[in-house]
Amino acid sequence: MNTESKKTYFDTLAKKRGKRGISAYYWNEISTYCNYFSHEDSSVLEIGCGNGDLLAKIAGSKKVGIDFSEEYINWAKEKQSGKNIDFHVMDANNITFTEKFDLIIISNLIGFVDDIENVFEQVKKVCHPNTKVIVQYYNSLWEPLISFAELCGLKKKTPLQNWLNSRDINNLLYVSGFDVYRNTKRLIFPFYIPILSIIFNRYLAKFPIFRFFSLNLYSFAKPLPESNEAAYKEKYSTTVVIPARNESGNIENAILRLPKFGKHVEIIFIEGNSTDDTWTKIQEIQKKYAGTHDIKIGQQKGKGKADAVREGYKIATGDILMILDADLTVPPEDIPKFYDAIASGKGDFINGTRLVYPMDKEAMRFLNYLGNHFFSWAFTWLLEQRFKDTLCGTKVMFRTDYIKLTKNRKYFGEFDPFGDFDLLFGAHKLNLKIVEVPIRYRERTYGETNISRFKHGVILLRMCAFASRKCKFI
Repeated sequence: MNTESKKTYFDTLAKKRGKRGISAYYWNEISTYCNYFSHEDSSVLEIGCGNGDLLAKIAGSKKVGIDFSEEYINWAKEKQSGKNIDFHVMDANNITFTEKFDLIIISNLIGFVDDIENVFEQVKKVCHPNTKVIVQYYNSLWEPLISFAELCGLKKKTPLQNWLNSRDINNLLYVSGFDVYRNTKRLIFPFYIPILSIIFNRYLAKFPIFRFFSLNLYSFAKPLPESNEAAYKEKYSTTVVIPARNESGNIENAILRLPKFGKHVEIIFIEGNSTDDTWTKIQEIQKKYAGTHDIKIGQQKGKGKADAVREGYKIATGDILMILDADLTVPPEDIPKFYDAIASGKGDFINGTRLVYPMDKEAMRFLNYLGNHFFSWAFTWLLEQRFKDTLCGTKVMFRTDYIKLTKNRKYFGEFDPFGDFDLLFGAHKLNLKIVEVPIRYRERTYGETNISRFKHGVILLRMCAFASRKCKFI
């Protein structure tokens, strides 16, 4: 069926203004999942928007829908009247917008287009470097069942489709200039039956074997990163927040060992509840290096590393925010690697990993080592991006993203005394690409660890259970 025949088919379908009936549950699941990754301040474009139901159900400050069917666009304008959504008759093969969007959704479309690569190249034209693209499509394993459903009248008959797998779609995105950072499978029972649908779709569909039979496949992508090193080496300013409790002997070394990189480096020490002379030492170091370093200092009113980091981020002015633990087990000399990874666009959230290179003999106790491996496996499953080490203290993100993350804390609540999971969960909810930078983990040269293996281990397990409800079983 050629393009004109497909257009005639969808125009005819739209004229009937039919209700979705038994398939409403299926369409609502897609809208709910896409809405999880959209936010109130996002500009959103849906390509192949149909009657606009998906756009009507997701968050966004500006929402635009396009479709090549004039009848569908007329229906969308009629049905979504008063919802502040712009609809345009426009072919996905020739997108003429000049503006850029934060989130682009392509749902149940690529099966019907003749040249998928061309559509993705058109999408690239309306992307800025941090645009996120969600492509949703059918699992090819379902082709016989969908054909049977159409034959029986359980599903509206559609034109012949492209039946592609995730590898095909990921490859087409890559050759079109996109970097795929997450693949997800959802929905193994596409109809609503009380209790049964929840058991199958919210829970069983998230586990191995069951996932294999999911109907809906999703590819998450962003434009490929900047390859011109000179374009990003001095593009951004950076704030390095150093939380310090009982770390008097490490304060000066943190300054001396931290290289200069990017446009400008701002250093913020936040002292909290020390029993040694850490606060006195911080004040002394600020004065000593005032001529060569931009150093700000403060004392936290609350307790815990998470509170200290937030206090530092409140007064930060850098484009990029970094955490450097004052114990210096993550070498300050490695910090520029994190800058390069985020400034070049290789990732939106950069997480350090201590579990790639061999580490100093006394750097990490054996039970801590086992615990870190367990949590890396758990988080890879929970957040559907690869994690080698979730508990490395060095985490990096853009300040603009952190501001969005703070607005989303109402979704997760104040649950994390360490700050690591708060940032990781928040990055997931913001739909950020998470990249890990390996570092060599060093033994402490001053002071003792503030981590209690068993007490804090129980807290971390509770947070994993919490994440499963907020990030996985949705």
